[in-house]
Amino acid sequence: MVTQGETLLQDVESRVLRAMREVLPPDFTRIDPLVRPSERADFQANGLLALAKATGSEARDLAARVAETIAPDDVIARCEPSGPGFLNLWITDDALLQRIRRPPIAEPLKRQTPSSVVVIDYSQPNIAKEMHVGHLRSTIIGDALARTLSSLGDEVIRQNHLGDWGTQFGMLIQYLDEHPELVWERVVGEPGVSRLNQLYGTARRLFDTDPEFAERARTRVVALQTGDPATLDMWQRMVEESKRYFNDVYDRLAVLLTDRDAAGESFYNPMLDDVAESLIEQGIAVFSDGALCVFFDDIVGPDKEQVPLIVRKSDGGYGYAATDLAAIRYRVDKLGARRLLYVVDARQALHFRMVFATARRAQWLHDDVEAIHVGFGTVLGADGRPFRTRAGDTIRLLSLLDEAVQQARMTVAEKNPNLPAQELDTLARQVGIGAVKYADLSSNRTRNYVFDLDRMISLDGNTGLYLQYAHARVRSVLRRAGDLPAVVGDESFTSSPWEPVERSLALRLDELPAVLANVSDSLEPHRLCSHLYAIAQEYTQFYESCPILNAPSSDIRTRRLLLCQAVGEALKTGLGLLGIAAPDRL
Repeated sequence: MVTQGETLLQDVESRVLRAMREVLPPDFTRIDPLVRPSERADFQANGLLALAKATGSEARDLAARVAETIAPDDVIARCEPSGPGFLNLWITDDALLQRIRRPPIAEPLKRQTPSSVVVIDYSQPNIAKEMHVGHLRSTIIGDALARTLSSLGDEVIRQNHLGDWGTQFGMLIQYLDEHPELVWERVVGEPGVSRLNQLYGTARRLFDTDPEFAERARTRVVALQTGDPATLDMWQRMVEESKRYFNDVYDRLAVLLTDRDAAGESFYNPMLDDVAESLIEQGIAVFSDGALCVFFDDIVGPDKEQVPLIVRKSDGGYGYAATDLAAIRYRVDKLGARRLLYVVDARQALHFRMVFATARRAQWLHDDVEAIHVGFGTVLGADGRPFRTRAGDTIRLLSLLDEAVQQARMTVAEKNPNLPAQELDTLARQVGIGAVKYADLSSNRTRNYVFDLDRMISLDGNTGLYLQYAHARVRSVLRRAGDLPAVVGDESFTSSPWEPVERSLALRLDELPAVLANVSDSLEPHRLCSHLYAIAQEYTQFYESCPILNAPSSDIRTRRLLLCQAVGEALKTGLGLLGIAAPDRL
């Protein structure tokens, strides 16, 4: 997705590749320069060692001949052979200057031609139930991937697969119908979903202990599925109330999901019979003990018996497998997806493995369509166990966010005691929500992580607040500097030699497009977090060792202000792709 020449590394790599082709035999085509950042130079090319062995050459001699072929130009200041067969390369000061003088980093990315239609399935809350800490990772990771892939030119279609159909609604609607005195819709200070969540627990217990109520609830499920007006009306009210609640959570988290992205199980329900019949006709699904199943030779249980994907249960009801298969058909055929991403708990790996394999057998997943389960680990408490209340209950997501904002308020107020109340409220939300999101996204998504607010809302270490503070510091410098001198665009502008910390910071900034491409390929937002943290660390070193406003000459002052501006844009862009605010003052 990153075009050639978009970074200095790519510029250098293309020049080294041309020089290698001039020196190597013409029929030798498998050439990789292996250009990497280096501590001994700006870049080092390591590919000559393997090539020397493959061509029967002496590595040092080959490196010397390639180095002679690489003449200094507007990008490469010099190239020298090193060690047993490496090339050390240095970038011209002018090339560095031109890179930090480019337009804001986000702009070239947005102008790329869309390369793929990507459907991202994430968040997936259940109607009539409150979102809890278990929904946090799917929502945050999915949002960051949607933002990043969009910035790289992909046409991203967000899909929120709501749990809005099934037996649970029969028992809940039946219970409410039998207790008309119960008020569950939204009242001041409490969303209706909170009451529905409690009432569902009561209805569930009654369903499990009262056979007569259980039978009435099952009848109500049939009424819902056959379109009984009164039952559908009650269900629709629950759906609308739940969506209002979900939108409150998404607004609080500052994620992109809206009602337009919602496609619940009810949306796919009319497609399920056709899914089942098609699988039967193709000989992919067979009946086993009355259930319609798909079996796999390579998926067996502890007893060596094949583990099936159950498309339709013996009672005729459909489960998650049928809905997911219908969703794949719809997303590929109707939405034109060429990449399907499912941001779902890692414990569902086997389910998605079987669903994807079934869809490929049925030719609903074509060879040119990629389907990926973007699995993630669990949020843990300080005791190393899944994060819960002291009573053992699942923690409500809104309670968690409220606590983070309150702690952020204390941190911000302590640092800025004279902030106006409205500004303090805004910064507390930006810092608190940013801290929660960054702590999640900076962790490798496949691993578990410990939820620790004290660590999250800290100015020390790899935290969202550290990056937000670095951005605010940059903006403070630029405000004090005023407008950048007009001489920056003048050909007469010449720059004095760069300090090593300046060069290192400029080269780090230049890596952002490649880092984003890496996130697109790996689907791991923590790689972007690591890059932004490295920028913030190097900016701190630069800020502490290089006078900016009081630089020894006007051209050095201008260059350093340009570096500050580029750092500010990189941090703002990167945090924005993570869905985190970048305040100008903090």
